[in-house]
Amino acid sequence: MRIYNSQTRKKEDFIPLKEGKAGVYCCGPTVYDYFHIGNARPFIMFDLLRRVLKRQGYAVTFVQNFTDIDDKMIQRANREGITVQALGDRFIEEYYKDAGALGVEPADVHPRATEHIPQIIVIIQELIDKGMAYEQDGDVYYSAASFPDYGKLSGQDMEELEEGARVSVDEEKRSPIDFALWKAEKPGEPSWDSPWGKGRPGWHIECSAMSMEYLGDTIDIHCGGQDLIFPHHENEVAQSEGATGHPFVRYWMHNGFLNIDSQKMSKSLGNFFTVRDILKEYDAEDVRMFMLSAHYRSPLNFSREMMEQARASLTRLYTARDHLAFLLEKTQDKPLMPEDEAFIQGAKDSLARFDVALADDLNTAEAMAALFELVYEVNTRLNETSARAAVQAAWDTLHEATQLLGILRKKQEGLPEAVQQLADARAQARKDKDWKQSDILRQQLTDLGYVVEDTPQGQKVRKAL
Repeated sequence: MRIYNSQTRKKEDFIPLKEGKAGVYCCGPTVYDYFHIGNARPFIMFDLLRRVLKRQGYAVTFVQNFTDIDDKMIQRANREGITVQALGDRFIEEYYKDAGALGVEPADVHPRATEHIPQIIVIIQELIDKGMAYEQDGDVYYSAASFPDYGKLSGQDMEELEEGARVSVDEEKRSPIDFALWKAEKPGEPSWDSPWGKGRPGWHIECSAMSMEYLGDTIDIHCGGQDLIFPHHENEVAQSEGATGHPFVRYWMHNGFLNIDSQKMSKSLGNFFTVRDILKEYDAEDVRMFMLSAHYRSPLNFSREMMEQARASLTRLYTARDHLAFLLEKTQDKPLMPEDEAFIQGAKDSLARFDVALADDLNTAEAMAALFELVYEVNTRLNETSARAAVQAAWDTLHEATQLLGILRKKQEGLPEAVQQLADARAQARKDKDWKQSDILRQQLTDLGYVVEDTPQGQKVRKAL
């Protein structure tokens, strides 16, 4: 496996801290609302990362947090007259619904920030004891100047950061680029006891505490959106390495931005959509297919045209699957002819190219190309006279690849009895060359939501996607 490391800005061979094991931490949602379509990209792509690592034989521990305490959560809970915990509980449940619809498997651990306050306090105290953090009227700040490597992830210069930073009127920091580890209690806010008085954790420290709790001081892979590189991930590096003295992350992976109709997603532009909004118009598998269509580090433009392309591609795969299921019923076990052996070897080669592409920094675009090469061969070379072994090889390859990608999740179902009777009647009409009756029956099937295809191997009827 080769991974583009955001910190070194080059592809590197993946060598985990412990042989045969991979610890992965991905930044999860702040649960004050349904997650938006931009969030869906890292959730889907790094779900794929875990699948690929497992396919390569690694024992993967995948951790994705829930930020369940922050300003937005407090504000919304107060507006609704409920507790922050109740708000978090609600939208964590909604996260599982939407992520599940997108084929995103639950993490091995989904820690909540509010359940790790003791671990957070321990790290903050370690930083204070080392002179890397300071308390000011119940707030605790990390001193960026105490960490000589500050800026190494984002590639930013500390002096330039200080010149461009602004300090809020309610903050009393020693430097404008220092950041909050602990925030003193304010009226109407949840708070916890600490050595510095009642308060709540800052955003950045949460991820350090949760990742260390489940993956140790050093993480193999840390994932997230490109927008998190600075300041969130930069601050995670500073506070984690400052506290432990050990490297925090071996490989950083960041996905590219998602634009909406070639514009940055923004509520002010009216193009801010939650996944729940999108799923009112598009099937969840269409969304996943769209996300898989481009390399995860590339910018991606969400538009109606791109979604229709994704839907068409997914339909091609479903059609190929249905075609293979049809041929498995029609073909027979028989000795392999040279063309059958060549096809079986070609299917193996397609799967090998598919695996090589995904092992090359999750190159889904190349993996999809290998998959559609197989589909082309299925459509042009397999028929009723092919050996069943060749058809089975194609079926197994398509299943293996699409299972890994998390697509083609809809099960094949037999036709309802009434639909089967219409299909049988149409097949008989065609056999009798009663083309008028055949057309009438085709229209009846279409009106019921079924697609009718006439192939050299016979009539095929399937549910419209």
